[in-house]
Amino acid sequence: MASIDQQVEVLMSGTEYGDPQTKENMAKELRERLILAEKEGRPLRVYCGYDPRKPDLHLGHTITMRKLRQFQEFGHDVTFLIGTFTSMLGDPSDVDKTREQLTLEQVEINARTYQDQAFKILDPAKTRVRRNDEWLAGLDFRDIIKLAQNFTVQQFLARENFAKRLDAGEAIYLHEMFYSLMQAYDAVAMEIDAQVGGQDQLFNILVAGRKLQQGLGQLPLIAIIMGESLPGTDGEIKMSKSLGNDVPLMTTAEDMYGKIMSIPDKAMPIYHKLLFGYTAKQLDELAEHMASDPMGIKKALAFRVVGEFYGEDGAEQGANHFATVFQGAGLPDDMLSYTLTGATRVTDILAEAGLTSSKGDAKRQIKGGGVRLDGDKVTDIDAEISPGALPVVLQVGKRKFVRVVAE
Repeated sequence: MASIDQQVEVLMSGTEYGDPQTKENMAKELRERLILAEKEGRPLRVYCGYDPRKPDLHLGHTITMRKLRQFQEFGHDVTFLIGTFTSMLGDPSDVDKTREQLTLEQVEINARTYQDQAFKILDPAKTRVRRNDEWLAGLDFRDIIKLAQNFTVQQFLARENFAKRLDAGEAIYLHEMFYSLMQAYDAVAMEIDAQVGGQDQLFNILVAGRKLQQGLGQLPLIAIIMGESLPGTDGEIKMSKSLGNDVPLMTTAEDMYGKIMSIPDKAMPIYHKLLFGYTAKQLDELAEHMASDPMGIKKALAFRVVGEFYGEDGAEQGANHFATVFQGAGLPDDMLSYTLTGATRVTDILAEAGLTSSKGDAKRQIKGGGVRLDGDKVTDIDAEISPGALPVVLQVGKRKFVRVVAE
């Protein structure tokens, strides 16, 4: 069994708070809470919340899941919380404008597969899955007032994204402040010892969550804030489905393998660091290998990630598909190339690349079953390709091909 010092070292690895003293304080509190829990003969109660505003989780979400998995491996009580209530409002933490509010029906549809996706990383036998409408839906207006009296307006306006909007003269709606209040109450309702989150959750966890627990007579949670976000397939911007640069968990082995292979070489270190916990020494060795065999390193990464989600057979399938479609096996050496600058209809690409005589001809070819995207038949005449999905190969008939690449 791991010692408390060993647990603290592992659980605090990869965390960042923007302030060395805060990190030191969190490590100290984590050690103290582990000692207390050991005396009480119980595990720590730990959670991370995931709002189903979209139906898919992506590879970036697995960073916090991997930290939850570390807690599981040390024998702690882990909850995967689906934000069925908070997601209707939407977290304003990582956006510079008001989010669209969702209906409960939309949230329910999006949440259907979240548990299955989470179990790609988490141990199903050691994971509690809960929904925060269990406790939030039952609060009345009097309850909200009692919770709100623990905070000041100034605390919320000091948040970076709210401050920017205030300086720009943009609206900040009162209901947006309720999100942090609701998330903080999640911790209270479950009597949480530690909460895992990304950098965009600093205020919600480190300020709101801890303060509300203290105000209601509980020990303040330990904030486990992951220091870096996984960049998307562009290698630059934080992975996001709305930006089209994500690697979805609910996709095919071929698609996942291809998307990982499209990631720029420069992003290989951070992918290995965040997904597999590479040390500084391992990253130095990786850099040496990248200098001589960047394609080999990327293929190994793609195979390992796809294998984690689809097994070795799925990884082999993804690798074979990539070799066939993207490395020229069975494809013409002089294939046309089309550069995509934004989401574009397949019919437009085919017409502009000269694979069809016109957009109308492209539609006819699709309706006739003569167009394929990475080997799969295109059936929707309005189908689009976004930059985050590149590279891909479009085929018309048996002999016309175009490789669609990013700008």
